[in-house]
Amino acid sequence: MSIKTTMETKLKEAYAPERLEVINESHLHAGHHHEESGHHVTYDGTGETHFRVRIVSGAFEGMSRIDRHRSVNALLSDELKAGVHALAIEPAAPGEKTRW
Repeated sequence: MSIKTTMETKLKEAYAPERLEVINESHLHAGHHHEESGHHVTYDGTGETHFRVRIVSGAFEGMSRIDRHRSVNALLSDELKAGVHALAIEPAAPGEKTRW
C-alpha cells in the first residue's frame, strides 16, 4: 500500500471528513537539498516524501489551528518517521473558509 493511501485511510477513519485531499507534492521538490542523519540528501522528485493534506472535518470544530496541526501530525507520526519529509496541513471545520 502506498504512503498516500495509508494516510488517506487513517485520516478518513480518524476524522470522517466532508472533504479530503492528500496530494503528493514530491515532484515539486526535485533538486532540493537538506541534511538527514548527518548526510547531505538531494531529492530527485520521485517517491513519497512531500505531501499536502487538505481536510474539512467536524472533528476540528472548537480546536485552534495549532491543535488541528498537532492532531494530524500525531495521527501520521508513523509516516513522518518512515520517510515523509514534509507535510503541509490545511485543516478546516465545516463552514470555514478554505483556500482550495
